[in-house]
Amino acid sequence: PLPALCCRNSLLEAELGQKGHRLPAARKTGTTIAGVVFKDGIVLGADTRATEGMVVADKNCSKIHFISPNIYCCGAGTAADTDMTTQLISSNLELHSLSTGRLPRVVTANRMLKQMLFRYQGYIGAALVLGGVDVTGPHLYSIYPHGSTDKLPYVTMG
Repeated sequence: PLPALCCRNSLLEAELGQKGHRLPAARKTGTTIAGVVFKDGIVLGADTRATEGMVVADKNCSKIHFISPNIYCCGAGTAADTDMTTQLISSNLELHSLSTGRLPRVVTANRMLKQMLFRYQGYIGAALVLGGVDVTGPHLYSIYPHGSTDKLPYVTMG
């Protein structure tokens, strides 16, 4: 290992190996969604596999949802919840845009999503990565099923 990196994990793994313990095999289940901010925009990414436990339900599931022309959202969790949540917010933002005559701001979409999810206290199984560009620049938020949010330069959820 490089001197600048922490080698605690490799020491623990070696110690477990000496005692005859096997490390568990790494296993990927569920969704991976991510977002990153760059100078003039946002990059959002998601896998396309929908699972039900260990069974692959759909190999070509779209997890990047349209919110408005300048805002998109990645969803993890219950597929029906993420679809309906993003459709509802998209409709509400369209009404907001028509009444103001302007493109919606990303912070407005974030506020609508967090208030809706908080109202249902986590019973809506939608973990979201919201990203977009508005008049104030690029913005990226992670939104948790209970309604808490973080504004960060890069986000991963799943």
